[in-house]
Amino acid sequence: MTKEQAVQTLKEDYHLHISYSQIFVYLNCGLRYKFQYMENRPQERMSVNLPFGSAIHSSVSRFYETLRTKSTVEPLNVLQDLFEDALTLELDHSDVPILFKKEAPDRDSAISLGKAMVEAFYKEIDLTGYKVVGVELPLRARLFTDEGVATDLKLAGIIDVLLMDENQELLVVDYKTAVRAKDQETVDQDLQFSAYSYLLASNKFTFPTAPVKCRMDVIRKLKVPRMEFYSTVRTAQDRKRFAKIASAVLAGIENKVFIPQPSWMCSDCAYQNACKAW
Repeated sequence: MTKEQAVQTLKEDYHLHISYSQIFVYLNCGLRYKFQYMENRPQERMSVNLPFGSAIHSSVSRFYETLRTKSTVEPLNVLQDLFEDALTLELDHSDVPILFKKEAPDRDSAISLGKAMVEAFYKEIDLTGYKVVGVELPLRARLFTDEGVATDLKLAGIIDVLLMDENQELLVVDYKTAVRAKDQETVDQDLQFSAYSYLLASNKFTFPTAPVKCRMDVIRKLKVPRMEFYSTVRTAQDRKRFAKIASAVLAGIENKVFIPQPSWMCSDCAYQNACKAW
């Protein structure tokens, strides 16, 4: 399943829902959440990181999906061409200025870097002992209050890759692109894995009290790109904590609490002018 198909599947569920992405935006800047999700404001500009990351996802997802459905590996040049086509399409159809980055200051350098990153993934990924059971897997789960009362809202999310090892244990894989290395503490506290764990447990992929193994696969944006792998685990307690956080976010939204939060993320924000005028 492609990312677009997964998103469409979630859209076809007419229940009210909130995604991890929305929760992430609200926690990092309530005002951006208001502009983006409440007011549906047009973006003023767009960081190249968004279409770049999306194009990498398209390429990596094709690798896993071909392996899952055909038990074969796509040729490297096919994955690289897919990346270039996806990025070019996004850039050509953008209605707002694109903010390029130091590591990729223009379109050609972004394409070159992306192809090198796809090659790094292709050469360094090792799935020995694993079976691919899901790619761009869309899931939903009912959200509950702190008191355990079911709400009208569902959590919606799309798991990048779901693997199963020789012991029939699941491994959630989330792949990212980054300039800097991750640190283990950041990975251990990543709420996205907690959301994935919540979705898997709620959909009976695992027992309610069982831990869920997770791995963040990071393709570094370096002159010579490389892969880095970070393993972590999410427990039933992590799932409970995530549910509390989601409940607090929903309460903030319902009560129209939209507080701006200045941070390093402001440099890429699509609503800088709106924020200044607020």
